[in-house]
Amino acid sequence: MPLFTTPVNWAALQNGSDIRGVALEGVPGEAVNLTPEVVTTLGQAFVTWLATSLDKPATDLTVAIGRDSRLSGPTLMQAAIAGMTALGSRVLDVGMASTPAMFISTVLPDFACDGAIMLTASHLPFNRNGLKFFTPQGGLGKADISAILHLAEPGHFTPTPRPGSVEQRDLIAAYADRLVQQIRQAVNHPDHFEQPLRGLHIVVDAGNGAGGFYASQVLELLGANTSGSQFLEPDGTFPNHMPNPENEAAMASICQAVIAQGADFGIIFDTDVDRGAAVDHEGRELNRNRLIALIAAIVLRAHPGSTIVTDSITSDGLTQFIETELGGIHHRFKRGYKTVINEAQRLNASGQPCWLAIETSGHGAMKENYFLDDGAYLVSQLLVELAKTHLAGQRLTDLIAHLQEPQESREFRLKIQTPDFKPYGTEVIDQLHRFVQQQPDWSLVPNNYEGVRVACESAQEQGWFLLRLSLHDPVLPLNIESNVSGGVAAIAQRLHDFFAPLTELDLSALAE
Repeated sequence: MPLFTTPVNWAALQNGSDIRGVALEGVPGEAVNLTPEVVTTLGQAFVTWLATSLDKPATDLTVAIGRDSRLSGPTLMQAAIAGMTALGSRVLDVGMASTPAMFISTVLPDFACDGAIMLTASHLPFNRNGLKFFTPQGGLGKADISAILHLAEPGHFTPTPRPGSVEQRDLIAAYADRLVQQIRQAVNHPDHFEQPLRGLHIVVDAGNGAGGFYASQVLELLGANTSGSQFLEPDGTFPNHMPNPENEAAMASICQAVIAQGADFGIIFDTDVDRGAAVDHEGRELNRNRLIALIAAIVLRAHPGSTIVTDSITSDGLTQFIETELGGIHHRFKRGYKTVINEAQRLNASGQPCWLAIETSGHGAMKENYFLDDGAYLVSQLLVELAKTHLAGQRLTDLIAHLQEPQESREFRLKIQTPDFKPYGTEVIDQLHRFVQQQPDWSLVPNNYEGVRVACESAQEQGWFLLRLSLHDPVLPLNIESNVSGGVAAIAQRLHDFFAPLTELDLSALAE
């Protein structure tokens, strides 16, 4: 059992369905709490939990483990391996990998792992790291993570006399080949089956995360010209921009690269490749509502009438596009990629066909791909359509030509300045609910599952807003969209007047 120099707050390591913590010094006020000793214990706790779940001894388990480009990755990976092998489990060390690939290691016949661990903290700063866990049934949920941490806290694990083996395997090559074969078969190019992307110039931005493989091991094998691709080399200091499709600097960088190269398409991934976004030939972002609209158009062509589950902050124009233009059903649910995926699976289980669950952050999961949030798979579906439209002398973005987009859109994060923030935030939402009912030109949007969503109908506003309570932070995110110039400011001003008497709210964001 590892010796801990300082007490460990195990519960604080849980971040929803992940484990996350501070792995490196270097950021003032952020003490390291994800040490090698902690990760060794987490490795033991995972195989213990997995052995119980599968009703088989830990010595009969095979677990794959991979990491993204974070500086702390190699050390923490060895720590986790030490913990798992100490209990006799066989470990496949797959080195640099993506989060979706780690799940795929549990279903690929050549790997057939009982479970998998990905060391990543997604787009968070360099000093953070974390663990995501998988079984063949998918990513673990919140209750599973709590159970693993409950096992880790006492640390009562008995090492086996003979440690488990460690084998190095190339998982990314197998994962990339799977994507290559799927794209070839889906395009079914009449002249260039092996290279269906021949004649297309596609720029990739991996943000120095784990996604650089996509250029060399997927696109180039399919015949694409990838010149001008950038930040493909893993570098855990993230020297160029945050590997995050929601980051303005990151999106500006890939947009500029597409324009500079005169490319047909641009692709950007987050650090661990469970999220992706794209850029069209004009350097225009295919992100958030546009990305959802594009993939929804593709899904609804194959599965007419399907329900599309999204998070709560998607636009009214997207709903109209999905339901009026595409003939689908838009089920606007709650924030949180796991929440969106779980809702899609629930709908399918209830008999309502749903083939796509996607959040505006870029987490997109498709039914035919195990409802796995897989940025590379999602982008690959766009590339299939890109190749087909190229053959037909058309543009991919023709698919969303009728998508109505708001003229203005902003998010304001209102900080709650009281320690017991959840009851206070809930009360603010309740007060706003009552206030809206008194406004003649505002109306509550039906079938809303999170916070308060309001349609703003005056000529000066012509839009909507959503106020919700963050799951983990003392923040009330406020999203406002308008179809007229100045509409966001007009809605924000009315809300500012409502919020002003609420002394525990920091309204400085509304004044910016």
